[in-house]
Formats: sequence, structure tokens, C-alpha cells
Amino acid sequence: MTAVPTRDELRNDLLTHRIAGAVATPREDNLRKYAMFAERDPYHLFGLEPERVWTQADVVKLMAARAGVSDDPKYRSGQDHIDVELTLDALDRFADRLGQAGAQRQRVLLATGHPSTLLAVHLAFAGALREAGCEVIEAGAGWSYQASAQVGRKRRSIAYFGGVGVTAEGGSLVHTHSARPMRAALASLAGDGEPLPDLVVADHGWCGGAGQAGIDAIGFADSNDPALFVGEAEGVVQVAVPLDDGIAPRHYRLMTRYVLDRAGLAGSGDSSPQL
Repeated sequence: MTAVPTRDELRNDLLTHRIAGAVATPREDNLRKYAMFAERDPYHLFGLEPERVWTQADVVKLMAARAGVSDDPKYRSGQDHIDVELTLDALDRFADRLGQAGAQRQRVLLATGHPSTLLAVHLAFAGALREAGCEVIEAGAGWSYQASAQVGRKRRSIAYFGGVGVTAEGGSLVHTHSARPMRAALASLAGDGEPLPDLVVADHGWCGGAGQAGIDAIGFADSNDPALFVGEAEGVVQVAVPLDDGIAPRHYRLMTRYVLDRAGLAGSGDSSPQL
């Protein structure tokens, strides 16, 4: 079993694996996606409906404050950055809300739009919440929809693995920004006369869609995905943790262990499969 890391040990691990610090995301990509968010491109809104007008300059300022990217408007190309202290602080808030769910045995829905990298993290959370007596919800399984033209008009469906919702395309799990699966899962619960989740633990549109529906939502987001940080600033998303969401799953194990320990939940990241 992996030992619980101290905050200093986790800081070093996050920097070593470039989960925070000098991340791989280039400045050009960040700026392009900030502009697309400001234009309210649906693919980059993650199911959120921002209350105010956000210009690209506004998004840069927000992401500098909440993720640690450069706030220099003249910095247009090169490597960008995630402030590891902001990541650690957000992980603490994330763990505290997860711990509240465990202590109160709340109904929790977990999902990821980044199954190739973050599924193992969510599987560990799902297992620990179950051990704590929470109900881990699997809503809307099998519901399908036609994906947008941006991803080739293919049929996608909701599937669950170990209590974690994902989007499947045939036999493959796929990356998605869409909030449609979350909306369908919530509609399924309502249609069956079941209560909505007390908490959603997710990312991408799964998280944004839940927050927009008025559900407590906490999640992970990369520096080129400003939607959840805007949602947090507007009070729609409870916690957005800034990190590189495209790292090999094994490198999130210390982070997962740290969160579960702070949350006071049984289990560890060791129990998750290495995807």
C-alpha cells in the first residue's frame, strides 16, 4: 500500500510528473480555448451557462488567479504553468467536500470525460465512498446520443465501470466535453422518481452539467479548460482543481491517496486498476 504523502511530498510528486508546475499545455492552446470559451462555443462551456460576459482577457485573469497561468497579456506562445500551491489548496477543498459526503453517507454520482487518464482516480473514490456507506449512483446507463459533428457524428452511450460513469462508443471509452450524458443521467433519476445526487465528483461536462443543474459538483480541470473555473467563480461549481488531466494514470496515485486520507475515507489509490 502506498504511504499517505505529506503535503510537501505530494507537491514534489505533482511537480515531478508535471501534473502541476511546468505542464505540457502550451500557451497557444490555452489562449485559443480561452477565446473559444469567451465566444461561448458549446464544446468549451462544459454545460455551463455563465451569468456574465467573459472576454478572453477576463478568462486569462481568472485562470492566472485560479490555476496559475501567466497573467501577462503579451505572453502569446511557449510553455504555460499551473501553480502547484493552487492545486494543493484546491485538492484540500475537494477532499473536505468528499469527506463530508462520506461522513453524511450522501448519494454520490461519479463520472469522467477523461477515462484514459482519470478513471482510476474516480474508481478509488467510488470504492472508498461505498465503504463509508454512501450510495454510489449509476443513473442513465445505456442512454445514447448522436455526438456532434466535431467528433464525427458517432453514436455514444452512458456506461458505468465500478460505479464511475463514462461515455462509450461501441466497445471503447471516449473522451468527451459534453454535458449531455449528465443531463440524461439526472433526467433518468427524475423520471424514476429518485432523488438527485447530493454530490457529483467529475470533470468536463459531467461536472459542469451537474453544477448548472444546482447540484454540488467538484472536479478536475486542465489549464486549457476554463469552464469549471468560471463556474467556481460564479458559484455554480463547488471546487475546480487545476491540474494536467492527461498524465498516465499511475502518476495520480499519490494525489488520490492524499485526498482519501484527508477526506477520512477508507481505501487508497492502490486498489484502482492501472489503465
